[in-house]
Amino acid sequence: MTKGAVTFPEPGQLTISPAEFETIRKLAYDKFGLNLQPGKEGLVIARLSKVLRRQGFTTIREYHRHLMSDRTGEGLIQLIDALTTNHTFFLREPGHFEFLAKAAVSQWKDAASLRLWCCASSTGEEPYGLVMSLLDAGEKAGCRWRGNLNLVATDISTRVLAKAEQGTYDLDRCASVPAAWWQNYFTRQDGKAQVRPEIRRLVKFSRLNLIEPFDPGRFQMIFCRNVMIYFDRPTQQNIVSRLVQCLEPGGYLFIGHSESLAGYNHHLQYVRPAVYQLPARHGSRR
Repeated sequence: MTKGAVTFPEPGQLTISPAEFETIRKLAYDKFGLNLQPGKEGLVIARLSKVLRRQGFTTIREYHRHLMSDRTGEGLIQLIDALTTNHTFFLREPGHFEFLAKAAVSQWKDAASLRLWCCASSTGEEPYGLVMSLLDAGEKAGCRWRGNLNLVATDISTRVLAKAEQGTYDLDRCASVPAAWWQNYFTRQDGKAQVRPEIRRLVKFSRLNLIEPFDPGRFQMIFCRNVMIYFDRPTQQNIVSRLVQCLEPGGYLFIGHSESLAGYNHHLQYVRPAVYQLPARHGSRR
């Protein structure tokens, strides 16, 4: 075994040398902004082992050569799928959904439309939960925008986007769903929860890499939760600056509770943990 190599828990199957780890680390950072710190060698080999076995590679070196020569880009998508976590469920961090609904009713009740962006939609539980929360609140309050609600949902992974568009979930992912929502927003099929077609039509899914140039439009609310933890500080600053440019004055940016914007340059005001607002006086930047 190469000196300094990290062995996968099942001895003899896969190893990763410091040089091989550096090639994967650099590739992930350059292409996706993913910040793999030293000490993550065991995580990398554990996450990539299934990918290598499935594709018939026996070494990281072989796999890296394949990634560099693959012109389809699918290999890189599989890499980011393997190295990042897509675990989510409906109404994760529920305080955000409650705040979102109250803000939409109090600030934009008479707005002709309401536009939201979910930056890391994963398999769709978050954007669908946002739509359902807003429809529920808007109907009760008689909001004008309830007939013109638009949500843009993006993710770097084509695999999770395909699942999100289907809108079919195991019931354990829906444990926090209010009872009334089952009648209004879901059907049950073959022991699974299926988001109704009229709800799915309100969400536009598309692929987007946050470290690349983007301008998906202007939004009253942006959810970018549990995403920036994967990036280093300069990349985080760059993403925050560009997200602010996508907010309407008075709009909100939601981040994960394990994240913070303290120490970053931005025009946002702290509202509550993981919620920031662009002051209404900031003016339009269109």
